[in-house]
Amino acid sequence: MTPTIDFVFLLIEDFSHLAFSCALEPLRIANLVADRELYRWHLASTNGRSATCSNRAITLVDRGLYPTENHEMLMVVSGLHVQHHITPELLKYLRAERARGTSIGAICSGAFILAEAGFLQERKAAVHWEYHDVFAERFPDVRLTKSVFVADEKFVTASGGAAVADLMLHMISGDHGRDLASAVADQMVYNAVREGTATQKVSMRSRYGLRNSRLGEAIRLIEEHVETPLSSSDIADRLGISTRQLERMFERYMNTSPKRYVMEMRLNRARNLIVQSDQALTEIAMACGFTSTSHFSKAYREHFGKTPGNQRSTLN
Repeated sequence: MTPTIDFVFLLIEDFSHLAFSCALEPLRIANLVADRELYRWHLASTNGRSATCSNRAITLVDRGLYPTENHEMLMVVSGLHVQHHITPELLKYLRAERARGTSIGAICSGAFILAEAGFLQERKAAVHWEYHDVFAERFPDVRLTKSVFVADEKFVTASGGAAVADLMLHMISGDHGRDLASAVADQMVYNAVREGTATQKVSMRSRYGLRNSRLGEAIRLIEEHVETPLSSSDIADRLGISTRQLERMFERYMNTSPKRYVMEMRLNRARNLIVQSDQALTEIAMACGFTSTSHFSKAYREHFGKTPGNQRSTLN
């Protein structure tokens, strides 16, 4: 008989309740289906008493930042405002656990914490798609993927939401076989289990590339040149078409112009960086292809109805 596998879920303030449930419930259901204790778990938080999730529900925990034991797997569960909750005490604890040989994973925005601890350099990692821009800016040495989860690295990561259930079912399958994992999925009424290579969401490039391959390629070029935006004529030249053909293509499929689409993509990326990071506004402007901060502020205000500074101040 295989031994019971132990987990410790370290809940960080503002953690995602959905991601946490998708991590815990498959383990509970696996025990139920197998009619024996395949998995055990404990809950931890930085204060050792409770943790508040992003929907404001409070979860009581069993322990604080205590050393794990009996080969427990430590899973870091976070969510909103993750960068504000990364403390020296937390990083010290995680580094000590790594030195002790503890298996460590992270879900939703938890990859931020592992990257800040220095665990993910030159490794693949998954993080919720909303955090991709700020994560890529902050940790360029991490091989960030758009996959729903990464299980083939030393530090497993899942992007959040239902993707966490995919990761846990993958782990259950590895521990106890595909039949049990399928039975757990059935109990969850979850019939769309994804492999780790599945992408988190259908990108604009993929969505429209199915309808027009040139449009998909144009969007790819725009996405890859946010810091040094391409002009409509540059994009058209690379596609081997005229600028007028490019404009007609965007008007037909996107109901916008290439120039406007490029600007909206740059501004949306800027908003992600403003909301999710403490990066200076001048640095954000440069990262999004604006050589003038006044132009950046004017374009941002016209698009979002507030200046970048006003956007940042509403978060404090």
